Amino acid sequence: MVAKTQDYTKVMQDMMQAFPIDTSAFQDAFKSTATFGEKIAKVTLDAAEKSAEISNKWTKDTLAKFGEVAKAKTEPTDYTKSMTEFASASAEMAAENLAAFAEVAKKVQMETVELMLAAGKDMQEDATAAVKKATSDVTAAAKKASAAAK
Repeated sequence: MVAKTQDYTKVMQDMMQAFPIDTSAFQDAFKSTATFGEKIAKVTLDAAEKSAEISNKWTKDTLAKFGEVAKAKTEPTDYTKSMTEFASASAEMAAENLAAFAEVAKKVQMETVELMLAAGKDMQEDATAAVKKATSDVTAAAKKASAAAK
């Protein structure tokens, strides 16, 4: 009698069919990641827009103040006074605008932390659901396979 070799291709196909893979978990993860990316991009773009507005206003205000310095004066001491006023106004504007930039940064930080916490919670829930479903599918497939083997 000739020994018959086992067809491992058939065994592998049967095993893969017995344990199907549900790709919906991967699709949900991709959607969650894309949504998170969209939300982070919005936070970033809002911050960039606010920063540009602050910079633009600061530049306009500085140029307007410097216009006073550039005007011709009748007395030499008026030039000194004008430069002193410009320096004082510049320091005040710098403090105001740096505070405005700090507010933008603080808002970005708070929104980012909120998004990260929400994303972590969503990912944990998705992972838990995927593991439960996979466990259920594998258990059902194992029962089916053991029933077929009997």
